[in-house]
Amino acid sequence: MAPTVNNLSVVLFIFISFLSSTLSLILKYPAIVNFGDSNSDTGNLISAGIESVNPPYGQTYFKLPSGRYCDGRLIVDFLLDAMDMPFLNPYLDSLGLPNFKKGCNFAAAGSTILPANPTSVSPFSFDLQISQFIRFKSRALELLAKTGRRYEKYLPPSDYYAKGLYLIDIGQNDIAGAFYSKTLDQVLASVPSTLETFEAGLKRLYKEGARNFWIHNTGPLGCLAQNIAKFGTDSTKLDEFGCVSSHNQAAKLFNLQLHALSNKFQAQLPDSNVTYIDIFSIKSNLIANYSQYGFENPIMVCCGIGGAPLNYDSRISCGQTEVLDGTTITAKACNDSSEYIIWDGIHYTEAANHFVSDQILTGKYSDPAFSDQMPFLLSIKL
Repeated sequence: MAPTVNNLSVVLFIFISFLSSTLSLILKYPAIVNFGDSNSDTGNLISAGIESVNPPYGQTYFKLPSGRYCDGRLIVDFLLDAMDMPFLNPYLDSLGLPNFKKGCNFAAAGSTILPANPTSVSPFSFDLQISQFIRFKSRALELLAKTGRRYEKYLPPSDYYAKGLYLIDIGQNDIAGAFYSKTLDQVLASVPSTLETFEAGLKRLYKEGARNFWIHNTGPLGCLAQNIAKFGTDSTKLDEFGCVSSHNQAAKLFNLQLHALSNKFQAQLPDSNVTYIDIFSIKSNLIANYSQYGFENPIMVCCGIGGAPLNYDSRISCGQTEVLDGTTITAKACNDSSEYIIWDGIHYTEAANHFVSDQILTGKYSDPAFSDQMPFLLSIKL
């Protein structure tokens, strides 16, 4: 007998409940601490007053700019949602009664692993973000000790720091920024010293009690419209997908050495739990097979100007209005951002971030892999 609609609904409900319960068992942490750049910044650079974002940023989910460099949610937002955790409040946002009981976000757009210099977009390098975390931890424990129960609803208790998960997604700006002043060989040669700084940061976090690390590698930087427009004017420098080969080559080397560093750190500190996530492979697969996943444009920008093939002009950022050659032009968003992978030339759309987070949660792109423990793949919408 063919199954009825009601029977299918029951089966689907049971299946989703199984996936959700399995996921919560694998990713059960009392708090999340995040470090990184614009890929996971939920409002720090904006809160610092260094930059501002205007509509159409945030239009898809929050319905207004949320401090995120996206039309909606970021990968970190989807990951926390899957863990049944609230979105992370940015450390620098002092308004709106932020609650840090279940974690805090120190990521800031434009940040680098290496220390910032006078021309850096963000002063909040990886090392400085860690210093902010140490200050946060010290002050939070001090307040809890002095005031008793008064702040326990808003601040993590002492045992959360060892039990929590430390998400790290940084390095993109070190590589992409280096190409403005260095040759490919020089960029490649700079990777080991950059990762030495990264390793020093991991050791600082470990010293502060961090034990559970999720380290995201960097994506295919050569496929971002900003880099294609600047470094891809010569078609011989592009690969079969229209991406800048040099940038992706540098990203691959960085990721190879980052993976080795993650394994080394785990081996040296066996009481730590280090998970390395291959973001590069997930995003590369998305760009190469975009139509298979429901997207219409692999590298064309949703919010920009200029039309095909990139719809990107570095002189006018998403949402801004400028006068070019005597004509007033506004960089507007496309009609349907869910058809696009790239939002503003540098960052991904909410739809693409959703895809990436779903792929992360399969466990197939992590080392160590957890796909054998958690058969979670599709985001099923009822």
